[in-house]
Amino acid sequence: RNGRVGLNGHTFSQNGTVSDSGGKLQDGDNRKVGLGKKVTLLRGISIIIGSVIGAGIFISPKGILKNSGSVGMSLIVWLACGILSLFGALCYAELGTCIKKSGGHYTYIMEAFGPQMAFIRLWADLVAIRPAALAVISLAFGQHILEPLFMPCGVPLIAVKLATVIGITSVMYLNSMSVTWTAKIQIFLTITKLLAIIIIIVPGMYQLFKGETGNFEDAFNMNTMQLSGMPLAFYSGMYAYAGWFYLNFVTEEVENPERTVPLAICISMVIVTCCYVLINVAYYTVMSAEELLASEAVAVTFAEKLMGNFSVAVPVFVALSCYGSMNGGLFALSRMFYVASREGQLPEVLSMIHVRRHTPLAAVFILYPMTIFQLFVGDIYSLLNFMSFLRWLFIGVVVMGLIYLRYTKPDLPRPFKVPLFIPVVFCFTCFSMVFLSLYSDPINTGIGFAISLTGIPAYYIFLYFNHRPKWFHRALEECFFDHI
Repeated sequence: RNGRVGLNGHTFSQNGTVSDSGGKLQDGDNRKVGLGKKVTLLRGISIIIGSVIGAGIFISPKGILKNSGSVGMSLIVWLACGILSLFGALCYAELGTCIKKSGGHYTYIMEAFGPQMAFIRLWADLVAIRPAALAVISLAFGQHILEPLFMPCGVPLIAVKLATVIGITSVMYLNSMSVTWTAKIQIFLTITKLLAIIIIIVPGMYQLFKGETGNFEDAFNMNTMQLSGMPLAFYSGMYAYAGWFYLNFVTEEVENPERTVPLAICISMVIVTCCYVLINVAYYTVMSAEELLASEAVAVTFAEKLMGNFSVAVPVFVALSCYGSMNGGLFALSRMFYVASREGQLPEVLSMIHVRRHTPLAAVFILYPMTIFQLFVGDIYSLLNFMSFLRWLFIGVVVMGLIYLRYTKPDLPRPFKVPLFIPVVFCFTCFSMVFLSLYSDPINTGIGFAISLTGIPAYYIFLYFNHRPKWFHRALEECFFDHI
């Protein structure tokens, strides 16, 4: 298929042949259509930082303090989780430089353990994890973008959901129109959220240097420390750092990936770790541990104590931070679905690229109906509880695949190679969090595991026995092309 033409003259190419607005081949024009290498070092850093830093650090960074039991231990956990996340990111940097394909987790599991394991990961992402995660961060955007307009009253739920739909639609439209503009806006949003963090850190450090250290006295009080809660504290911390793997979803679009991927990952994780540790130090200079745990929005409470009316602007910064996470996450995830279609595990239409915009338009919009459905119908937060452990299970499997490939493919070119103890330590961390989930919440974890296992019969029905219903492919393609 050289191309498909929508009702509005939009053209798409699967095999890379350029066509005009009527879908006909241009004489003598054999150029290839593909996803261009438009992700520079700065854009790569913005994708990672913009995806990692969401609303949590501004609203509710309480999980670590609650479970560690002391101010000093909570700061140590924040730092330790940053180092462990850097270990995981370095493992992905090695994988991204030796397997130069987009797709992230999906591609690496495919290379190491084969198509069945990769499809199970893809299935869980497609039917549950990614729509629910996108809906949750979008709800946070809808809530906080409207908050200044309704203060001091609460925002009506229907208004939040309408704003959420507008946010989801706009970010998908942006990603379908231009990779360049998506990347430029991501840089702007990343700078905005870093600016918000600096606005909190600088006055906090000023208070600290003035001698406001009362909340740090007896920071390692043994009477309040809870060693039994430390695993849950680390679980909360690792969740806060999640998102460092998104650059690996777009490896084929990265300029000079051998240099850019490791450098972007290292720079991003150092910046995020410093921001997380310093912003918590700033919080503690103004609020006691009890006040922080009691606050419904920590950054707002901080701003009210030090900056007065400026606290009204905090929800806007939080909304922009959420929008950056939505934008960076969708940009990366659409490439996973594009690659899965290219591998023959999703409908063919998802691997088509718009010949003028050079975006995988169908792959961008695949999450839209499921996300909107879950937004209005599904119990999103319960679904996230079911699925949260799967994130660490599959990331652990990916890093275990790195170790496996070291022995099965020793001659694979590795421009960037980490010491073996790094993937070993990170694997242990991931599987420890999986076992912690099974121990602390066996029912929800079991339900999530059962949902993911439905990918096994789906794999055999639609792929292994080649019983993919052709009417489904035709209906999907016709529906898609008739509505763009």
